[in-house]
Amino acid sequence: MNSTGFSRRAILVCAASAVFAGCALPGALPVQPSGATGAAAAPGASWVAPDAGRRNLLYVSDVGTGKVNIYSYPDGNLEGVLSGFVRPQAMCVDKYGDVFIPDLEGFKIYEYRHGARKPKAVLRDPAEDPDDCAVDPATGDLAVANLSTPYSGSGDIVVYAHARGRPKRFREKAIRYYLFCGYDDRGDLFLDGMDSGVFKFAEMPKGSGTFTNITLDKSFRFGGAVQWDGHNIAIGDYESNAIYQFDISGESGTKIGETRLDGSKYAIGFWIQGSRVVGPNDDGTNVMFWSYPHGGRHTKSIGGLHTPWGAVVSLAN
Repeated sequence: MNSTGFSRRAILVCAASAVFAGCALPGALPVQPSGATGAAAAPGASWVAPDAGRRNLLYVSDVGTGKVNIYSYPDGNLEGVLSGFVRPQAMCVDKYGDVFIPDLEGFKIYEYRHGARKPKAVLRDPAEDPDDCAVDPATGDLAVANLSTPYSGSGDIVVYAHARGRPKRFREKAIRYYLFCGYDDRGDLFLDGMDSGVFKFAEMPKGSGTFTNITLDKSFRFGGAVQWDGHNIAIGDYESNAIYQFDISGESGTKIGETRLDGSKYAIGFWIQGSRVVGPNDDGTNVMFWSYPHGGRHTKSIGGLHTPWGAVVSLAN
């Protein structure tokens, strides 16, 4: 464990207060670090190198400092730091390179142009706890997974048409805590979550507005990021430090591959970029690179972080 006392199983929001404080709920999820208080613990203005936008960039959210670090990709040189967040979570990117940053305790989603220091737009997500996001590659719609809601306890998925305006809300009754979401290349939306301590996985086919529960032939104790890798849906297994690839057909998912993230410490908010996968060690102080889908021993590491949580790669256009 790191200095924040972060448990090996992550993410608990006390539904009544939406504060990570180690409290327990029936079938509770594990607790995020409570030693730092986001932006309040890490003052300082945002900065980005003047020519950073000319390069491919890696964004890494750090819930321990309330900041998002920007590195050249894949070199790993620090190119900037975005500040002013409370708990920046897992992120997503659109086809233009705009990066979306959910701020769980700030109840907002920030959009930054590639290499920009100030946000392009701020979407409000009142009375919700935004934990992850995904962009439909065809429409530009932004889906946000809300871990929970302070009033009802159960989370939901909200979708902002073209990443603007007021969202539509969707909920699957079999899921209480909504963790990670991802679109495939056809615009089908997938998500993982928990209910009473049991892992859940579901799909909302494009245009349906209704979730279908998916039974996977691989058990999960606690899920991680969900991403289309160009061929299949990839789902992280937080406690086994691995990513599993699935072929989804109807209400079933068949495991067809496995990527071991050797040396990692709970790389929950990973990002797959072509033949690489980048995983922040949320029980460590670094972010690591592996070949994808081969995995195994890591090929690169970037240190100097506090409690890294999510990663995303934005390509220069």
